[in-house]
Amino acid sequence: MRIHLTSVFVDDQAKAEHFYTEILGFVKKHDVPVGEEDRWLTVVSPDEPDGTELLLEPAGHPAVKTYRDALVKDGIPLAQFTVDDVQAEYQRLRGLGVGFTQEPLEMGPVTTAVFDDTCGNLIQIATKPQ
Repeated sequence: MRIHLTSVFVDDQAKAEHFYTEILGFVKKHDVPVGEEDRWLTVVSPDEPDGTELLLEPAGHPAVKTYRDALVKDGIPLAQFTVDDVQAEYQRLRGLGVGFTQEPLEMGPVTTAVFDDTCGNLIQIATKPQ
């Protein structure tokens, strides 16, 4: 068993596409119209183009707002991405205007930071434990 796809709910797919590709550096994998407004829109790491896909899923279901608002209120990230150097990625993203709710923090063998993806979610970046 392997993880092939996971998702984050986003308020606006076009805005999410821009943020996740142009700011975070992911690469668009699939972009298929679904209905009149929505798309099956996935991104992948440029380092693993055949790896796990992230679905930028429309946040239309009524339960999504309550769920995401509660996570954001409590400062809980919806997803986590691994980076080689949290401090360097923090500096790069801040330089691009990304807002952080947690600056880099060493927690034993890992360093983490949390940012707002501008689409309704908090996302954590972390180094791989050694």
